[in-house]
Amino acid sequence: MAKILEATNRLYKNMFVCKKCKTKIRADPQKILKGEVRCRKCKKRVFRPLKKK
Repeated sequence: MAKILEATNRLYKNMFVCKKCKTKIRADPQKILKGEVRCRKCKKRVFRPLKKK
């Protein structure tokens, strides 16, 4: 994991992964919870947070 706070925020803040096609998308967490964000690739609305390495 990156030790610099700015780099960590750039890589992981507001990043989500589609549960069906594994595409990464950056979006507001409140919109994800409300279901307002769709995947660009498969058009589904199910996301999970990006796992930090």
